[in-house]
Amino acid sequence: MQTPTPPRIRINPPVFITSALLTVCFVLFAAIYTELAGTLFSATQAWVTESAGWFYVLAVAGFLVFMVVLALSSHGHVKLGSDHSQPDYSYTSWFAMLFSAGMGIGLMFFGVAEPVMHYVSPPVGEAETVEAARQAMRITFFHWGIHAWAIYAVVALALAYFSFRHGLPLTIRSSLYPLIGERIHGPIGHAVDIFAVLGTLFGVATSLGFGVIQVNAGLHYLFGIPVGVTTQVVLIAVITAIATGSVVLGLDGGIRRISILNMILAAALLAFVLLFGPTVFLLQTLVQNTGMYLSSLFEMTFNLYAYEPTDWIGGWTLFYWGWWIAWAPFVGMFIARVSRGRTIREFTAGVLLVPVGFTFMWMTFFGDTALYLIMMQGGGELADAVAADTSVALFQFFEHLPLASLTALIATLLVMTFFVTSSDSGSLVVDILTSGGSDEPSPTWQRVFWAVVEGIIAAALLIAGGLAALQTATIASALPFAIIMVLMCWGLLRALRIEAVKRMSLKEARVTPRGPHAAVPWQKRLRDLLHHPKRHEVIRFIAEVARPAFEEVAGELRKQGFDAEVGEGEDGRAWVEVRHGDEVDFYYSARPRAYEPPTLVMRDTRGDRAEALRYYRAEVHLSEGGQDYDIMGWSKADILNDVLEQYERHVHFLTAKGRT
Repeated sequence: MQTPTPPRIRINPPVFITSALLTVCFVLFAAIYTELAGTLFSATQAWVTESAGWFYVLAVAGFLVFMVVLALSSHGHVKLGSDHSQPDYSYTSWFAMLFSAGMGIGLMFFGVAEPVMHYVSPPVGEAETVEAARQAMRITFFHWGIHAWAIYAVVALALAYFSFRHGLPLTIRSSLYPLIGERIHGPIGHAVDIFAVLGTLFGVATSLGFGVIQVNAGLHYLFGIPVGVTTQVVLIAVITAIATGSVVLGLDGGIRRISILNMILAAALLAFVLLFGPTVFLLQTLVQNTGMYLSSLFEMTFNLYAYEPTDWIGGWTLFYWGWWIAWAPFVGMFIARVSRGRTIREFTAGVLLVPVGFTFMWMTFFGDTALYLIMMQGGGELADAVAADTSVALFQFFEHLPLASLTALIATLLVMTFFVTSSDSGSLVVDILTSGGSDEPSPTWQRVFWAVVEGIIAAALLIAGGLAALQTATIASALPFAIIMVLMCWGLLRALRIEAVKRMSLKEARVTPRGPHAAVPWQKRLRDLLHHPKRHEVIRFIAEVARPAFEEVAGELRKQGFDAEVGEGEDGRAWVEVRHGDEVDFYYSARPRAYEPPTLVMRDTRGDRAEALRYYRAEVHLSEGGQDYDIMGWSKADILNDVLEQYERHVHFLTAKGRT
């Protein structure tokens, strides 16, 4: 059979075209009217800081509380997928991918710079004191702690839940289904996805801008390459070209492998700083910094410096919250893609705690080593260098440790690989959003197109105003999406409550007894118990017994005016589906599922015998997934009764749902 040719284009035109046009308009405006763009960026940042800062702070606090409460509640056992699904990736690959996509470039750029800058210029209090050092690390932990990952987790959880558990497209609009229903496929849904695309593009462009500035600084330190916007634009072009190669390879071939390489290089650099830096001091400060962070978490979460007005919060806390929110569609969708099969509780613990632990080690080992050099070894020139140019902070830092040139080279390489993973992960996510959430791989040119667009936006922002423009674009683009995230939390909570009602109704409903073995002689029951059917037996049973039962049920329902149909799959499964319009549809399926033989029949444990003894069950699946019981050998009447019992439970659920 000839393999079908993949389509040359797979897009959702309203989202793709509108997003592309708005992006082109922005790039042209920033490139042509550079001074006006810079002025507008500054005014926008000032307005958001003064007028919407409270909303950012309140929303981010709410996202963290939402995720923690959800994980600890009874909803924590719900899987991101059907009940019988298993995770697609091991813990190692999962952690590596979500960490590399989440904040890799930022750690490289701010690992040394941020603690030193807070130490030299704290928001309140006297600078360059012991208390300023403590406050510097507490603030750094706050900006890079669980709040950031709670923002990511909200979007990732909503996307994974609605896509993998309810079969909706893997797009932001799907999370609003419990609130607006089928209107997610109309203009409202298009607008939501467009906001997500623009937020992703600007959030990724901000990281790429920071990354290329630091790569430029590293190349200048190593090889004397001049520092400037022209060099940085060239670097963006070169590294974006490399990123497109990874995009072509896809999620498993490119992004996963480079993510693991990132983790290896980052862990090696982290271990180097720990061993050659003030080791005992770093271990002590790691414990103390973590304790200070936890003890002051509530206070810092809601601190807007309202009684001591300062521009500091706009340049730091609100910038970070905007950065994380702008990245949320991108990182959230990426995390959702690699988190299928995990429970909400497992997902929340993994996303909130594991990357944060590595981040805290990174910030402590790099930041506190820098503070140690400044405070205890007279490294004032390091503080001066950071104040003059934050992009050189990391390389000035390495000059105080052994093997400075080698570590600077590794750091530059690491920034570049983080650049690549951010670019190709971002382009993959934007491509999914603009193609309507299709699971099928899009044509290569579409992913390459968005990878190039991200590089162009980063270049335009650097030309228009450098770091200030990057910060403003991030904060401004995040504001509309923060409102959408609040609605996502509402929709997810509503869907989970409905699912809980359904599970409870399935347990409590008064239904007619199934009794499949009521009239079966005990000898036959024993033979059925010890018999292990082969695949062909189960497929024949489904075709000759189960499907006719489904046909009878569907026929009777159609007589009663219901929309019911029967179908079959290539693997031998058969199902009956009853559609209820705006209500939740009923789905009952019997499908063959393979099992290894139990030890009581495995007297010969050789591999070939195990394969020969593999047996199958005709398992029942509902819309939630497998129900872990087998109907093989049942009579048609027994199957009819079971379908009706499950349908009666479903009707009970719809009635209970209407009362919530």
